[in-house]
Amino acid sequence: MSDSNSGFSEAGLRRLRDVLARHVESKRIPGLVALVSRGGRTHVEAIGTMRHDGGAPMRRDTIFRMASASKPVTTAAAMVLLDECRLRLDEPVDPWLPELAGRQVLRRPDGPLEETVPARRPITVRDLLTSTFGLGVDFALLDSPIRAATFERLDYSVASGPAPDPDEWMRRLGELPLSYQPGERWQYDLSNEVLGVLVARVTGRPLETFLRERVLDPLGMRDTAFHVPADKIDRLPPLYGPDPRTGEFLVWDEAEGGRASRPPAFQGAGGGLVSTVDDYHAYFRMLLDQGVHGSERILSRPAVELMTTNRLTPEQRSARTAMYRSIAHLAVGQAQQGGWGFGMAVRTHRGDHAPIGQFGWDGGTGTTAYADPENRLTGILLTQVGMSTPDSARLVHDFWTTLYQAIDD
Repeated sequence: MSDSNSGFSEAGLRRLRDVLARHVESKRIPGLVALVSRGGRTHVEAIGTMRHDGGAPMRRDTIFRMASASKPVTTAAAMVLLDECRLRLDEPVDPWLPELAGRQVLRRPDGPLEETVPARRPITVRDLLTSTFGLGVDFALLDSPIRAATFERLDYSVASGPAPDPDEWMRRLGELPLSYQPGERWQYDLSNEVLGVLVARVTGRPLETFLRERVLDPLGMRDTAFHVPADKIDRLPPLYGPDPRTGEFLVWDEAEGGRASRPPAFQGAGGGLVSTVDDYHAYFRMLLDQGVHGSERILSRPAVELMTTNRLTPEQRSARTAMYRSIAHLAVGQAQQGGWGFGMAVRTHRGDHAPIGQFGWDGGTGTTAYADPENRLTGILLTQVGMSTPDSARLVHDFWTTLYQAIDD
């Protein structure tokens, strides 16, 4: 796959393959698919097998559960609505999401659920896009009453079972006070789920229908969806969550008959997509090209700039950095970028091999997808090992470290 002026050195790509293969040979990662792209060149590695005990090999078109790496893609649906003035950044969401009207806010984020004060202002579209609407995963509040209540009502992870329909999910959300005043603090995850419901209600159609029409189909992302249909299920590996103590491969979700094999009642914008390396490459290349794919414009240039540049205040950014720094050893340094745009992380300081301006996000199922405007580079790495142990996080770390060494100008 060599060509001149590709921007990758042959030695660097060989080293990348060797590092990825080493993780598979360790028996801790059954298989992976990686795509790296720079300039006009794309290089793909498919290593290992779909199952931990062998069987079918990984292929370029293997479909993976993207988990939180869904966020950068699903956010594009809201950006289309902003471009069309069907949503406005600083308007309250109350007309579409009445469950969030008239919020109460905890007196103390770690305090009792009954001790509240009225919200100083309504929740806006901007609050949802920046993950600052007042509720979400907060690693500083893991033992708090609001964390327990949120998890009990709204979680639909592998251990908790599937989510109810969007209206019932929003009703449960509406019973909770906010941890913080709207717009005050960055908190993870829940904002994206609410944003997906907002898109569906504004358009009067399921989130996936609108996303497919305006983003996925125009980009040729045929394998990206909220479930894997029966005629493609052989391309989906099981999802493993290794036992944190023994490393034994436990199946979190089987392929056939598993949760990803049927349409969900709740299309989770925060983590519900399945996809392939080539589909994600098309999406991130569109972002690098300022919203254009071929001769077609998917998003306006300003919409892409809003998504892919930092939108947090210095105070919000320092709180986010401190929150992740306290768990950096568990995630092998992931989420240490500093900034956050709309639906994705944005690197605002240089703390490792990647430069300022790199944008994208990771998923707890062992997925990572980022683009780097400075180097015109895209990297996507997908595996089937959830982050119950540090193994997939180590793989992701080593992928990025080695990829940046492969740049050759």
